[in-house]
Amino acid sequence: MRGAAPGSGTHPRSGAYPPPGTHRHPGTDTRSGTHPHPDAPPHPHPDTRPHPETRPHPHPHPDTGARSGADTRSGTRARSGARTRRRVHARPPVRRARPPLVLALIFAGAVAATATCWPDLTSISGVTGALAWAGRLTGLLAGYACAVLLGLMARVPALDRGVGTDRLARWHATGGRHTIVLSVAHMLFAVAAHVARSGTGVPDAVAGLLLDGPAMLEAAVALLLLIGVAVVSVREVRRRMRYETWHYLHFVTYVAVFLGFGHQLTGPDFTGSAVMSVFWYALYVSVVALLVWHRFLIPVHRALRHGLRVAEVRRESSSVVSVYLTGEHLDELGAEPGQFFRWRFLAPGMWWTANPYSLSAPASSRFLRITVKGVGDHSRALAGLRPGTRVWAEGPYGALTAARRRRPQVLLVGGGVGISPLRALFETLPGEVTLVYMARRDEELILRHELDAIAAVRGATVHYTVDELTGSSGKRNVPLTGRALRTLIPGLAVHDVYLCGPAGMTVAARQALRRAGVPGRRIHVESFDF
Repeated sequence: MRGAAPGSGTHPRSGAYPPPGTHRHPGTDTRSGTHPHPDAPPHPHPDTRPHPETRPHPHPHPDTGARSGADTRSGTRARSGARTRRRVHARPPVRRARPPLVLALIFAGAVAATATCWPDLTSISGVTGALAWAGRLTGLLAGYACAVLLGLMARVPALDRGVGTDRLARWHATGGRHTIVLSVAHMLFAVAAHVARSGTGVPDAVAGLLLDGPAMLEAAVALLLLIGVAVVSVREVRRRMRYETWHYLHFVTYVAVFLGFGHQLTGPDFTGSAVMSVFWYALYVSVVALLVWHRFLIPVHRALRHGLRVAEVRRESSSVVSVYLTGEHLDELGAEPGQFFRWRFLAPGMWWTANPYSLSAPASSRFLRITVKGVGDHSRALAGLRPGTRVWAEGPYGALTAARRRRPQVLLVGGGVGISPLRALFETLPGEVTLVYMARRDEELILRHELDAIAAVRGATVHYTVDELTGSSGKRNVPLTGRALRTLIPGLAVHDVYLCGPAGMTVAARQALRRAGVPGRRIHVESFDF
């Protein structure tokens, strides 16, 4: 889910920018979208030409008002556009790893990690030998799985943009369960083999292994830590926890992997094979390098390079605020519409956590904006941010971008504040675009003035649907059924569909779209339930 904030049992991401004419402010010329007074509130213009990456994007400017594509320093659009095109062409190409290729590499790595184990399968004799061999295999796979788990969460841009953050999170969760099973199986097989070999009881075998086995005590502590992380990751447990608590408990995984690494190298596959030892060291050193580079060094460099800070906080509804951020050289971030950043606000009580919220309009060289619903401690605190607050942003992340599009007709389906990343796509996607915006109540349809303005400029269609109808709302309820969606959107089956909203709504919408004839490969969803 996007737009709801951490602390409610889901981990959403949201962000937005307002176009001109969306609100009428004193001192604003709604016909031109400019602010004649330098202190007037910002109003970016929804420029919706077909190639958004080759033109300057609209962004709020707290000092000079709206920037509708013209360069206010030179007074000409053409020169600004030329500079933007030069910057875009100089930017390295965006690399996106394909999910099937990533999975193939993971499985190939598993084969390589266990290569020294398989030739001995034919020479096994007796129960003791079979148990020892099974323990050896599961140990190798568990050690390899630990490296894969860390690599999936290293926030490598090619993985994040190609596979998608939500899919990586699902792979990470599935891999975590497999790692626990393999680790426990390794322990059981090792104990059983020791019992069969020594003829002692299970308690004596366990005590003997812990006291005399190679790095066994560290391995036992690592296994207990991994099991603890698995327990707090159970859906029923994590729903009772604050997101920040759950997030930081996961750092125990690093400790567990570190403790278990020494035990892995004491196995017969490493003591008798220099090639296997080199492979294992290369695997873990590469993963550690990716983690340090992408999760620590790059964020620090970008914080110093871009100097992000809060420019303004504007309330969109009783529970939703937009946070405007300014900085230097922000176009170098390479953020695409539909993506998100992990934001760390250096304010009291907020500096220690980085939460994900999406952008909802193209980034410019000077401004970004997020729009967040306050449902958790962190998201509610955003309303109290003061202008000038320093911000660290990690990203951009996410694969809900124009790169997924395959058809000229596109349908965007948003629910609640999950409209935020779709608003960016609604402004920038070329071709025939239709937006369906769903909410429980009329007042929850945030940013609708911006959406209407964008629709008017590009000749697109917006359908608003609310559950609670009032006499003055003018909105209708559209049930999430295949028949209702086919009636609302002619030719729905040939559309690409981008879907973002609360978890229940996205599940229902996906099912309805499939019944309406939309293939699953053309339903693009990116959600994150922590």
